[in-house]
Amino acid sequence: MITHTVIFAPIGEASRTEQITQRLSNAIVSGLLEKGEQLPNELELARMMGVSHITIRDALNTLRSKSLIYTIRGRNGGSFISDDVDSYVKDFHPFKNISSDYLADLGEMQSALIIHSARLSVRRMTDDDLSTLNDLILALEKSDSPQFKTQSDIRCLLTLAANSQSARLAAQELIIINEWAPLISILYRDEKFHTDSTVHYHQLMNALKNRDESLAATQAHALVEFFISSLIDYKMSLI
Repeated sequence: MITHTVIFAPIGEASRTEQITQRLSNAIVSGLLEKGEQLPNELELARMMGVSHITIRDALNTLRSKSLIYTIRGRNGGSFISDDVDSYVKDFHPFKNISSDYLADLGEMQSALIIHSARLSVRRMTDDDLSTLNDLILALEKSDSPQFKTQSDIRCLLTLAANSQSARLAAQELIIINEWAPLISILYRDEKFHTDSTVHYHQLMNALKNRDESLAATQAHALVEFFISSLIDYKMSLI
C-alpha cells in the first residue's frame, strides 16, 4: 500500500524519535492508519524507517502514553491503533500547531514540484503513461472513503512526478508527501472537496493529453493552489 510506504519511509538524521512520533501521530489522527490496525513489529519498523530498535521503542512509548496506540503481549500480540483517538484529536489536532505561513510555504514547494513535473511529463510521457495516470484519476473519482481518496490522490501526484522521468523530482515529491498526506486526508472527509479536486485533476489530465505544456503548468498550479487554499480555510475554521 503506497500510503504505508510513505508513512514508514526512512527517517532523516535530526530528532529521529520526534520525527517518527510526529509522522505516526499525524497518520493516526488523519485516519491513514486506521483504528484497530496493527503496526509492524519494532524490528520491522526499525528496518523500514532506517533507525535503531531503541528509537522505535521510544517513539511507540510516546504514542502509547498519548493513548494513540495500545499493546497486546503474547504470541498474537503487537501494537495496534487505538479505537478511541477522538479525545486526543480535540486537544492535539494536527492543524493546531501548523501556521498559515507553514501551509503557504508547503504549497510553494509542492507547486514548484508539480508544475515542473507537469511540464516535463508533457514532453516525456508515453501514451501508456497517460493511460495509467488517467486510470488513477478515475480511481480517485470513484473512491468512497477518506483513506482511499487520499491514497488515490497520492498515487496521482507520485505518478505525475515519476512520469517526468526525473529521479530527483520524484524523490523530492516522495519526501513532501510525508507532510502532505496527513493534511489532505482530513480535507477528503468533505464530499464537495473530493468532487472539486477531481475536477482539477481532470483539467490537468486534459492538458497533458493535448501535450499543451503551458496549460499543463497552469492547471498544475491551480490544483496545488486549490489544495493549499482549502487547507488554510480549514485551519481558520478551527480558530
